[in-house]
Amino acid sequence: MNRSSAIPVHRDVLVFRSLAEIPAGFGPSVAAIGNFDGVHLGHQEILSAVVAEARTLGARAVAITFDPHPERFLRPLAAPRMLTPIGERLRLLGFTGIDAVLVLPFDAALAALPAREFVRGILVNALGVQSLHEGDNFRFGYRAEAGVAELKALGAEFGFAVHVHSPVRLRERARGSEVSSSAIRECVAAGDMTRARWMLGRPFQVRSTQARGRGIGTRLLVPTVNLAAYDGLLPAFGVYVTRLTVAGRSFQSVTNVGNRPTFGKASFAVESYILNFEPMKVDARTPIELEFLLRLRGEVEWPSPEALKAQILKDVAKAKRYFRLAR
Repeated sequence: MNRSSAIPVHRDVLVFRSLAEIPAGFGPSVAAIGNFDGVHLGHQEILSAVVAEARTLGARAVAITFDPHPERFLRPLAAPRMLTPIGERLRLLGFTGIDAVLVLPFDAALAALPAREFVRGILVNALGVQSLHEGDNFRFGYRAEAGVAELKALGAEFGFAVHVHSPVRLRERARGSEVSSSAIRECVAAGDMTRARWMLGRPFQVRSTQARGRGIGTRLLVPTVNLAAYDGLLPAFGVYVTRLTVAGRSFQSVTNVGNRPTFGKASFAVESYILNFEPMKVDARTPIELEFLLRLRGEVEWPSPEALKAQILKDVAKAKRYFRLAR
């Protein structure tokens, strides 16, 4: 095993970046397979069952995921932007109580692997899976040839149990909405941060660094932070109540996502104004976490900078009221 590649994510959770990194005799294990984009309430329910059964059996709890997302390899032009890029996904998986994550590189070889060979080579031989937990829409193998019925048959053949979970639904507050990564992406893309939060079980969050050219390398002396270029999913253009965490320090903020049309030439930015600002040291590697709590309005091209400033004062007042009520 190459221990330098098996990196801790949270406490004693290990990440294996290939089958070759899994030590001999790693099993027995209880596992779940999925993209786990967002690590939302549905994923959390399945992984909670994995952990509970693993503890009962004295086995390891394992999440098996893919990088890149299969859609990015198979249909790159149509692939969705991720709720959680791989680094953030691994961090969130680490908080579910699992013991290890296997990240399978999704390439031509894996895409062409028949379902039976996936089960024999990865689940049985590499991980010693005794039990597998999946959602009822799970499919795998070459051209998604196998579903849960085929998985159960393979489990009976190779000697492991298969537990199928129904989707989690938000009955009271979201009219029976089914929790899924695609549903959350739709909410975020529409700026509906409330429904996204219900499905995720936490606010939608972006983790990045500060854009260059804003005093990086000295101190942050102004209450405005621009996010560096970000490849994952961002909310719809507009103004949001947000919570900004810089190097572990949390601030109330208002964030504009968009092209800033009032100032002439379009210039996309994710720009946060800190309400309870304090000067702080930052550099190009200082971690920034931005939680989107509530959408205040869409992006508007105002007739003048003065009109924009007047609206910003109204946005700030609404954000401050939000935080007062939250307390």
